[in-house]
Amino acid sequence: MDNLNKVWVLGHRVSPQKLSANYDLAIGESQPNVPGPPPHCHAKYHEAFHILEGEMDFIINGSRKTIKKGESVDLPPNTVHTFKNSGDKVCKWVNIHSPKGFSEFFEKYGVPESESNAAEKSVSPEIIQQVLKTASDYDMILK
Repeated sequence: MDNLNKVWVLGHRVSPQKLSANYDLAIGESQPNVPGPPPHCHAKYHEAFHILEGEMDFIINGSRKTIKKGESVDLPPNTVHTFKNSGDKVCKWVNIHSPKGFSEFFEKYGVPESESNAAEKSVSPEIIQQVLKTASDYDMILK
């Protein structure tokens, strides 16, 4: 990953990129058997993932699809989705949200990698409850 600030967000190591474009881009990695966020959709965001290493299982509108190295998944607005690294290796990925704005979620809930036990803190009951209460503030409509 790059040399920008790395944070742990809900159990995933994420490096949001600072861009001038009207989209957010983050590089991330998910350890084996780490689930993603609760199933959700976005009313305004187009979202995409591109897998750099490993594979990730996505649930998209109720259907499971495994996305492998070199493959991408496109998630238009109002597409219910979540993901999980069901494999036994780290999955590295690129995540894009368009238009710009979702990186505020990473900023709000990211635990700096430099903090001790950052990965564990990122899935603490306190953070999980805050995410559940404020998800809609980030156009994350839980289903």
